[in-house]
Amino acid sequence: MPQEDNVPKPERIPFFQRMLDNPFLLLFIGVAMPTVFYILWGIMEIATIPVAE
Repeated sequence: MPQEDNVPKPERIPFFQRMLDNPFLLLFIGVAMPTVFYILWGIMEIATIPVAE
């Protein structure tokens, strides 16, 4: 009988662990998220300025 049944199958790495192990993805998220929030914050600030008469 072959010994293939005794060989352990490699575990599947969870999605969030693979995501957090990728430094380039973390760099992109770290730059993109504040940029998006500041742009949205700026748009909200501009929208709340009262119209001059």
